[in-house]
Amino acid sequence: MLLTPELPISSFLFEFSFTGKNQLPAYSGSAWRGAFGHALKQTVCVVRNTACQDCMLKSSCAYPYIFETPPPPQTEKMRLYDVAPHPFIIKTPLQKQTDTGQITIGVNLFGKSYRYLPYLIHAFEKAGKQGMGKSRQIFDLNTVKQIQAGQSAQPIYHNGQLTQPAMPELITIPSCPQEIRIHLETPLRIKQDSKNCNQERLSFAVFFGNLLRRISMLTYFHTDTPLVTDFAALMAQSKTIQIIEQQLAWHDWTRYSSRQQTTMTMGGLLGTFTLQDDLQAFWPYLWLGQWTHTGKGTSMGLGAYRIEAASLPRFQD
Repeated sequence: MLLTPELPISSFLFEFSFTGKNQLPAYSGSAWRGAFGHALKQTVCVVRNTACQDCMLKSSCAYPYIFETPPPPQTEKMRLYDVAPHPFIIKTPLQKQTDTGQITIGVNLFGKSYRYLPYLIHAFEKAGKQGMGKSRQIFDLNTVKQIQAGQSAQPIYHNGQLTQPAMPELITIPSCPQEIRIHLETPLRIKQDSKNCNQERLSFAVFFGNLLRRISMLTYFHTDTPLVTDFAALMAQSKTIQIIEQQLAWHDWTRYSSRQQTTMTMGGLLGTFTLQDDLQAFWPYLWLGQWTHTGKGTSMGLGAYRIEAASLPRFQD
């Protein structure tokens, strides 16, 4: 039985202003994620100096659910893992934004995480005021806008006032084209047999397998409608699909981990690859993946891609 995944999504734009020159690195997704997590914990934690896993409030607190996301005690999936997929992604451009005094980041929330939106807005505002990067540059949150299908982005937060946002919505899946080109817009990090997938190792089955697993886990942990499908049949069929053309290259970038007190290399694939065949069975997942991203580091914006085809509207999130 093959069913279309049901994953309600809310998409937002956070618009900040700053003075002077933009001091953040070219790709600042990691910096924003770290500052946001720190500010979120400061915002909601009422039990200081206690690890989340030891806190009796962990099942009702926004911070562990959003930022640490441990699998529930009675879960049937990922029992051997400490962390389930986070219910959010932060999106920043791979290139450095121009010094216009304005910077915009995107945030997608999945499923039930929508109910914590006021906490997220407050945490992002707090993170900006505390300063970002090594220079502790200040960013002032001016406006939060919500993106909905077929509409222009609508302000829901301005000057400290939050209006009622729209409810999360299911993504409309357009008709499947005969040929698609996938543009990897931020580094795609996938491991296969404990090795990073470079341009020689990446196959459609590897790409789709990671995407299918991610969407399945997001629906399982963050919605009331876990994905039901024939996973084995999908994966077997995915091995028959070939990448017919690719222009991929490995892109290295570094980030500073405040938790580990060290600089880390976080390389991944950038570029395009083309698929041509009967993609109907995979199409809902491929289209939805433009909002969820895939691979490792998705919460800091890695694994973003865009689908291009002559018959499709341009993806805009």
